[in-house]
Amino acid sequence: MPTRQERIEGAIIGLLVGDALGVPYEFHPPEELPPLEQIEFDPPVGFHRAHQGVPPGTWSDDGAQALCLLASLLACGQFDAEDFGQRMLRWYEEGYYAVGNIVFDVGITTAKALRAIRAGTPALQAGPTGDYDNGNGSLMRVLPLALWHQGSDAELVRDAQLQSRVTHGHLRSQVCCALYCLWARRIMEEASDPWIAAVSTLREIYTHDEAATTELEWSIRPDDEPHGTGSGYVVDCLRSARLVMNAGSYEQVVKAAIALGHDTDTTACVAGGIAGLRDGIEAIPQRWRTRLRGMELVEGLIQQL
Repeated sequence: MPTRQERIEGAIIGLLVGDALGVPYEFHPPEELPPLEQIEFDPPVGFHRAHQGVPPGTWSDDGAQALCLLASLLACGQFDAEDFGQRMLRWYEEGYYAVGNIVFDVGITTAKALRAIRAGTPALQAGPTGDYDNGNGSLMRVLPLALWHQGSDAELVRDAQLQSRVTHGHLRSQVCCALYCLWARRIMEEASDPWIAAVSTLREIYTHDEAATTELEWSIRPDDEPHGTGSGYVVDCLRSARLVMNAGSYEQVVKAAIALGHDTDTTACVAGGIAGLRDGIEAIPQRWRTRLRGMELVEGLIQQL
């Protein structure tokens, strides 16, 4: 059984490796992807990779934003939406926590929110709130909050929802982030079925919140058998991560995430963080850990965490 320290390191490196592994395969439908054994940082010869010119082993906006959140939490000692919003803006404009300071991917909803912050909108009011603003941009980065948080389950849920609002203000995105954080916490606590335990807790927390309960029960449907298509829709992303967790080892999980196609880097990031948390750092293949670029940005944060 991994130690707490090994789980935390596994979660951070796991999300970054999953993200980096998925980058070359993004936007491809599943039938265009190479077989599982050929999914590596370097795609097979002749594969038309996404983000040409981005060196193998480079994380994208997913990993950079997760590190922005972690850096903010460690610096402030609490979730501070304004501090986080400014760090996100630095990522967008300067490549803060991006490998080589190069930003090569940004979601439409996130970009809209960050432009609003730049124009003076308070961070908690910046995230668009329409039904079609439910991309996976706040889910993909939230795991460090669950690793850092020392408060109650209700406080963790509150902060998970607040961090979503900075870029994704719709309640559905907020609830997905809350459930994901509770899922991670129950894995840390070695619950026998972490997903079911997390769902049970969230139902209790939402007892008097009809709107959040409706999103949980009718949009996310956490009791359904897991299924997912690897799309950029926040609910599908969460379901896809839950689906591929049954694939086996860390390596099998992230490859299964990528094999779903479409938003491969984010699905593998969201699933890879959970798989790394479950299995610990030693379960992440050495060949990927040694080739992950930007480790100098991460090591100090992990030590502080």
